[in-house]
Amino acid sequence: MLRLQIEWGADDALDTDPVERLRERAPPPPSLQARRPEPVAAPDAPKATPAERALAVAAQANTLPELQAAIAAFDGCALKDTASNAVFAEGDPATGLLVIGEAPGADEDRTGHVFAGREGALLDKMLASIGLTRADMVLAPLIPWRPPGGRPPNTGEVTVCLPFLHRLIVLTRPMRLVLLGTQTANSILPLTARRRRQTPIWVDCTIPGQHDPVPALALPSLSALLKNPGERRDAWAALRLLRRTLDSV
Repeated sequence: MLRLQIEWGADDALDTDPVERLRERAPPPPSLQARRPEPVAAPDAPKATPAERALAVAAQANTLPELQAAIAAFDGCALKDTASNAVFAEGDPATGLLVIGEAPGADEDRTGHVFAGREGALLDKMLASIGLTRADMVLAPLIPWRPPGGRPPNTGEVTVCLPFLHRLIVLTRPMRLVLLGTQTANSILPLTARRRRQTPIWVDCTIPGQHDPVPALALPSLSALLKNPGERRDAWAALRLLRRTLDSV
């Protein structure tokens, strides 16, 4: 082989040490070895959104105490981290009347009770004007926690909390709903019935998880009534309609 290389014109050695060509070759370094393709991990299943988690948790509650406990344990809404207390429904479900207000305010957040402070005092006067008290109904907020600074809750926050309110309606089985505030009405009433009307009327609304629609009556919010006394005329007309309806049952 050396003679053959000389005949081919090889006149210089490139390696300092001779190489034994006939011995078994060592395997190439790992970096040069053929790399097997690593198995591709299956994509993780999509995680449930906070609204989907709230829906699943709320659906498992079969009583009001269970629903209250589910709300207290739920961690899918950031409002819980900034609120002092969760505000739950209060009253007697046997009365057949459910009054739903807006998001909790500072007084509700501090005490943990629905319709507290000046707005609660105004509500008591409004109810007394038609011969009702808090014992004649169930009172509930739109969402359980107060937004920071008392701002209105955004659409995402309402969407996350709405399954708990829907479940509350299913469990209390009211014959009538009274909705205080535009945001409350927009969250409960069907889209075609959200337009402001000159004359208050009952509007049937379908609640998820409940077969029969529930008549609902929309009133201005208590905060709006405190700031704009002119809106009390509409509220008084709605209260008289509520009184006539209850008397006819």
